[in-house]
Amino acid sequence: MTVTARTDKNEDEAWRLTAELVRIDSSDPGAYEDQIERFVKAWLEERVARLPQELAEKVRIQELEVLPGRRDLMASIPGTFAEPCLVYSCHMDTVTLGDGWGPGLDPLGGIVRDARLYGRGSCDMKSGLASSLVAFSRVLEEVGRRAGLPRRGLSLLCSVDEEDFMRGIEAALDAGWVGRNEWVLDTEPTDAQIQVAHKGRTWFELTMDGVTAHASQPWKGADAIAAMAEAVSHIRRAIEDQPVHDELGRSTVTFGQIEGGYRPYVVPDSCKVWIDLRLVPPCDTKAATRIVEDAIAAAEAAVPGARGSYVITGDRPAIERDPDSPLLAALVAATGRVCGSPAEVSVFTGYTDTAVIAGKTGNRTCLSYGPGSLALAHKPNEYVPHADVRRAQAVLTDLALTTCF
Repeated sequence: MTVTARTDKNEDEAWRLTAELVRIDSSDPGAYEDQIERFVKAWLEERVARLPQELAEKVRIQELEVLPGRRDLMASIPGTFAEPCLVYSCHMDTVTLGDGWGPGLDPLGGIVRDARLYGRGSCDMKSGLASSLVAFSRVLEEVGRRAGLPRRGLSLLCSVDEEDFMRGIEAALDAGWVGRNEWVLDTEPTDAQIQVAHKGRTWFELTMDGVTAHASQPWKGADAIAAMAEAVSHIRRAIEDQPVHDELGRSTVTFGQIEGGYRPYVVPDSCKVWIDLRLVPPCDTKAATRIVEDAIAAAEAAVPGARGSYVITGDRPAIERDPDSPLLAALVAATGRVCGSPAEVSVFTGYTDTAVIAGKTGNRTCLSYGPGSLALAHKPNEYVPHADVRRAQAVLTDLALTTCF
């Protein structure tokens, strides 16, 4: 039996739904995900209820409380064959609303100007969530039309805390909601590309302790900030010297936050810096730890009396492309059918929930594809273009229908 509709009969449903989702504050930290999770759950339940009762009872909607008032949500249509389930992975939280929005642009307004929908999360990733919801709904409609379940199962996993510590996806993994064998696609903003690999993400908290003294007699103290400067310079040079990966490029380091000292006329006895490393093979957390330890030794030698220590606060491995991924082949084909030519395949510069899945389970069939541009995420005046949302809705719907039935 053939699928009757490869694309969407209502091309703007995800566009309208995106505006509704943007108007729900799910900032992290901030309002968090309680209200948006309730909205998404009700939206799904309404559409499941349209099925004949015997089919509706087979569709499962689960909640998992990850943190107080913050629940993961998963909707699943079971398949009749023993084939890997297709999973659309979407996070419900956004970064903080932030300042600096343009005149008349409310971060919770869902305002449309020049075919662009503005608001916090419009591209990261409420438009991707909306597109996935519509695709899931279309599969439900096809189940009702056929009066039977699909060959391959389809799940929609909506997580919390992606913009912070990614505790939502980790809880979903612990609960067995997704694992090594599923075909997993997150709908992060990818600039119309299919993105297949991720640099690793390792975080350090580095502390330098010194000895306080009067600034007119610095030899009686040990300048913790000077020691930290030595360590920072050592780490930066060492990361720049790491091998370049053919696809993922260079390892990078950002010293994102620093604090130390308390008066300009006092030798500082403490300095702390938070370090974000984006690592490519063969460099990994083990290699980065050696670099940090060497940097501490160099700093202690350069500033006698200073002592360094560190804590690893984040450890996510790099994810390399699987050229034989069946999901990649299916998604390339879907973009070709919908867009007239296959999407470009590239790498994701950030770190997503699917990268966590891949890193923790060894699942090599994890990809990213969604509306909008990562360059607009986390900024004032965040927006998503109308054409991007229509494209993503059509591609995700096509992919779900053609792989599930």
